[in-house]
Amino acid sequence: MIIYEDSHTTVFQSALVLTNSTVIETDDLVLVIDPAWLPNEVEQIKQEVDRRQKGRPVYLLFTHSHFDHVLGYGAFPEAKTIGSVGTKKHPEKANILNKIKMFDDELYLHRNYGIHYPNIDYAIEEDGQTLSIGKTKLTFYQAQGHSSDGFFTLIDSLGVFIAGDHLSDVEFPFIEDSKEYERTLEKAEWILQHHPVQLLIPGHGSPTKKMDEIIRRQKGDLEYIRTIRNVVLGIEENIKLDQYIHRYEFVDGIRGYHKKNIEVIKKELGLL
Repeated sequence: MIIYEDSHTTVFQSALVLTNSTVIETDDLVLVIDPAWLPNEVEQIKQEVDRRQKGRPVYLLFTHSHFDHVLGYGAFPEAKTIGSVGTKKHPEKANILNKIKMFDDELYLHRNYGIHYPNIDYAIEEDGQTLSIGKTKLTFYQAQGHSSDGFFTLIDSLGVFIAGDHLSDVEFPFIEDSKEYERTLEKAEWILQHHPVQLLIPGHGSPTKKMDEIIRRQKGDLEYIRTIRNVVLGIEENIKLDQYIHRYEFVDGIRGYHKKNIEVIKKELGLL
């Protein structure tokens, strides 16, 4: 389902966990970001690419390597690919492919393309790295903490900020490393001050053009991580955390991730 569209950007949202897949058109290319989930949804994204392409090259960008973000790779065999060096050199590629197979098998899904792990043509290694395709410039920043291989993408000429699985209005942070996640959120604040952001597109939830909403998400996510740490250390009462997660519409569906976040931070503090 299309949830946002303008002259250069179309955001599709899956029926599953409100996952966003984005198609962006410039004078130089068509950029496809994280095509997901269901076969008919990926097909709709392909049709939008065909509509917008008009002879331009297609580039496929993966914000990170979690299986739900890479399972559409095989549907775009002619595309050049962009991903982090961590995605390119991921040590558990077979496990990621197995998760895709299990997902399709459990739901009896047939796809009209093969399932393969992405072969990354352009690997992102550092903050501020750029890729110019004609007059279109993409700027990248590492964004770790949710995964070890995530990154942000900025297209300043369009004012677009591709955030991957960060800055969502339907999810609190799903944490792999809390210190790295904090650094990523602090970096997001810096990006908002140094790039002309007009549209934020998260991996899940609602895109927004409102700067105060983007800032609210950034500050709220930082507060969440720091509150967990304070609760675990006995500095704050647990009731504050309960109040925080009840802000979310699908709280019962994501409560398990909240428990995992607490365990991750306890381990980081040597309490497990």
